[in-house]
Amino acid sequence: MDFSVFSACSVPIVMGDSQFCSQKAAIYSLNFTANPPQRVFKLVNRINPSIFCIHITNYKPALSFINPEVPDENNFDKLMKKSDGFALSSESEISFATQSDIPATAKYKNSLCFSTSKDAAECLSHASGDTEWIGWYGARLQTSDSFLRFPSPLMSSLCTDDNPAAFLVNQAVKCTRRINLEQCEEIEALGMAYYSSPKILRVPGLRTKAEIPITVQSVLIQSLNKTLTRLEDSLVLNQTLVEAGDVKICTNVVLEVKYSLTYTEAGEIAQAGLALLLGTVSGPVVPLEQKFEIHFIQQNTKPVPLSGNPGYVVGLPLAAGFQPQKGSGIIQTTNRFGQLTILRSTAEQDCLAVEGIRTPVLFGYDMQSGCKLRLPKAITCQLAVQKVKSLLKGQGFPDYVAPFGNSQAQDVLDWVPVHFITQASHMKDSCQLPVALVIEVKWTKYGSLLNPQAKIVNVTASLLSSSFPETNSGNERTVLISTAVAFVDASAPAEAGFRAQPTIDARLPFDFFFPFV
Repeated sequence: MDFSVFSACSVPIVMGDSQFCSQKAAIYSLNFTANPPQRVFKLVNRINPSIFCIHITNYKPALSFINPEVPDENNFDKLMKKSDGFALSSESEISFATQSDIPATAKYKNSLCFSTSKDAAECLSHASGDTEWIGWYGARLQTSDSFLRFPSPLMSSLCTDDNPAAFLVNQAVKCTRRINLEQCEEIEALGMAYYSSPKILRVPGLRTKAEIPITVQSVLIQSLNKTLTRLEDSLVLNQTLVEAGDVKICTNVVLEVKYSLTYTEAGEIAQAGLALLLGTVSGPVVPLEQKFEIHFIQQNTKPVPLSGNPGYVVGLPLAAGFQPQKGSGIIQTTNRFGQLTILRSTAEQDCLAVEGIRTPVLFGYDMQSGCKLRLPKAITCQLAVQKVKSLLKGQGFPDYVAPFGNSQAQDVLDWVPVHFITQASHMKDSCQLPVALVIEVKWTKYGSLLNPQAKIVNVTASLLSSSFPETNSGNERTVLISTAVAFVDASAPAEAGFRAQPTIDARLPFDFFFPFV
């Protein structure tokens, strides 16, 4: 056939149903550069971009990230043949390994470096030679054979055992398992050894370093009637299928798992503890619900006590602090009983004798204290004002009070500012002497009616002043100084109410009845 007489193919493409995501298509074209001109036929895969398609991936290496091979003197030539060359990066992005058994993940690497170092290159260093290794937030915890598994629910409430535990990520989850009671002894996730046998790597990837075993710290046994018994020893118990007449039960099944991991300032895992709750499973309770928790604690640090979680507890001190500059967090003293204080009354009632000795403001406790200040005749009013203010306010009177007992210092916008008000007497005097400090704390009940939480909503500190006193028969002036704290419940009373009936607000498009109207 003479194709030179044709300008193009009348049917350029032939394919089947256009509703398929991907299919074979036959493409016909003419090649006029050839002598004589020829018809070109191609069979290609065509993808329909207008259809949302879900493809199934059955290539297993593509289902997870594979750790790249680190170049060393043994595999350098092999990697050079696979690669097209080198791509040099900045100095801060280069990390060298001196041991051939270090994989690419030689540190718990993630988007946030766990370090107080200001140098980015220092954050990228790891334990090789004398270089300090630094942990990274969110990296998975590696074990001697794989990683520490932390079962969690993903797309449904069912437990997924391949979920890794992440460094510095505290978690508490619940999930269920559909188990066959006849096969309870064969399910690894129901046994105590599944959670106590892994050995966590102190430094990820360095198997020559010490491996941290998981120490079983507590084992509780829960019976069918929910009574708890603590085991004296920490022997590993295996789940056992027991037949009691016509009823089959599985004993020593793991119901709760609590990991407690201790890490160093450099980010290395130092200790690993485990607490377990074992129980008995019978036919009626299948599927089985399990609880898993993991917490990280820094070594050589003490937990900060709270005044409530979240609401304040009556009798505990108020959390308070000050903001040194705009944009910074709240600064608090380490002594939580010294963050917001008032004068302490004594039997002598001498202000100078108790100077510096103060009592904390406790939530829910209305307080009042006072003392007598004897001023020499020669002292001026301005000096007396400074002395009395220091006695009333103390050192470092706070600017902010925490709304809840567990409020974080970095959440500055949530903290309640202290409104400081100065009230002078009606007498016109050139010098007004402060004589009283009154602190009013307004709080409200927050949350559910069944378990309301105390939340502070307003704090006002009023400094009351009066005229400078005259000298008495002697050569000194006596001033009575007092402080008071009052807690006011500002919550609205709970009233039973009914929801209003829903109203129908249906609107039709303007052309709904077209072309009839």
